[in-house]
Amino acid sequence: MRKWLSKVLREAKPAEAPAPAGRFVEARDDDAGWRPVSQTKRDLAPMTQRRMQDLAHHAWEQHRVANRLIELPIAFILGDGVEVTCKDDEANEWLRQWWRDPITRMPLTLEKRVRELALFGEQVIVTFKGASGHVRHGAIDPSMINDVIVDPENASLVIGVQVRTGPATLKTYPTILDGPDDELLAPGAIALRERMTGQPCHFWRINDLLTGRRGRSDLLSAIDISDAYTQLIFGEVERAAAMRMVVWDVTMKGATPEQVEERARNIAPPTPLSVRVHNDSEVWDALSAQLNSADASETLRVVRNEVLGGGTVPEHWYGGGGDVNRATAAEMDEPTYKVFRRRQRLWEDILETEARYVIRRRLEAIGLPELANEPAYQPTAVFPEMQSVDISRYAQALAQLVVAVGALIDRGLLTEEVGLTMIASLADKFGVEIDAAAELAKALKEKTKRDARQAESDVFREPPGQDIDDDAEDRPPAADAAA
Repeated sequence: MRKWLSKVLREAKPAEAPAPAGRFVEARDDDAGWRPVSQTKRDLAPMTQRRMQDLAHHAWEQHRVANRLIELPIAFILGDGVEVTCKDDEANEWLRQWWRDPITRMPLTLEKRVRELALFGEQVIVTFKGASGHVRHGAIDPSMINDVIVDPENASLVIGVQVRTGPATLKTYPTILDGPDDELLAPGAIALRERMTGQPCHFWRINDLLTGRRGRSDLLSAIDISDAYTQLIFGEVERAAAMRMVVWDVTMKGATPEQVEERARNIAPPTPLSVRVHNDSEVWDALSAQLNSADASETLRVVRNEVLGGGTVPEHWYGGGGDVNRATAAEMDEPTYKVFRRRQRLWEDILETEARYVIRRRLEAIGLPELANEPAYQPTAVFPEMQSVDISRYAQALAQLVVAVGALIDRGLLTEEVGLTMIASLADKFGVEIDAAAELAKALKEKTKRDARQAESDVFREPPGQDIDDDAEDRPPAADAAA
């Protein structure tokens, strides 16, 4: 009877509705320390991810060589400052209010954002919208990230970030997308986002793969070797201190053990500029440590260059010139600038994405969301140049290029537009951007005007073969006849 009743109750229990596809938990953190089955193997386990971030922060604080790997790129990326503008005057004012907002304070927080993204490998920027559409930015500690949710049908699209808000509570923040959810996401992803209760946020990550979910610190591979370099330096400091220590060795000839013990109780090391008097039965010798250790400078250099080389930082940027001269230093700098420029372009995209959201929210508040895709409302992030331009070298190359292009055009081997495109590529080194097609059209138009003015001035000139004698009026008639 009991078995029959249990069977009836099980069959009468209503079936639970299936949850949407994907990974999503908005309750307790009962699985802390475990990696979800659906998490890609390309990601670190949550505990390992937090450990990496803690160690990266420690290395940045304690190891000078690791600190330089973070701070040098920041100096070149931000330089003298950054600004975000757009062509529409009203939208430009919205961007200015967002940039100077007393909570967002982008001039003060941008450097910290760049630093933390490099240190922790990821960053969550939570947004808050006012009644007028004004957007403010906040921050979430990356170490509090519990999971990253992606579109079940598109592993490269992050749709939410799950954050630990307490010892056993979680909250999920939907990521900001450049468009409506129903146009960009599949039904499963839309269902997941409908259950997210946090504020909209931007989630940025670096050193990751397309189908990975978590970012990696720039210092991940440099933490251990940076620590070893610091330990080597401290070891050399201790060795140098030991080499300077002196021990006085006193030999008493023919003394009994009792006399040696008595002398040991009363003896004291001599002070500087003191006088020591003894007979020939007592010999004093100053002994210092003979460690016979090889010069460690080369070892330190090898370890240091292993850290700097991994960060594409040349040796002479860290106080060690080595055998580098000016010519080789210039060649060694080029890869570094390329790597720094790549990170700078990433931040250009980040700031322009955030600025587009600011403008879109403002347009939605005034009932004109359709203007968000207009060219006048597209923001542009302007970053400083990373390196000074060697004008003399490029000027000489430009002169040679102009002569070569002109010769090819005259021989009919090159069109004027392509030739101007070649010149424009070199003019970019001077910070001048040239649209070859537009510039050629303007140049031909100006040439036509100059030719017309030249033709008009030729009308008033004397025909060829008729010379005007300006001194004829000053000569007497007899002189003219003689002539």
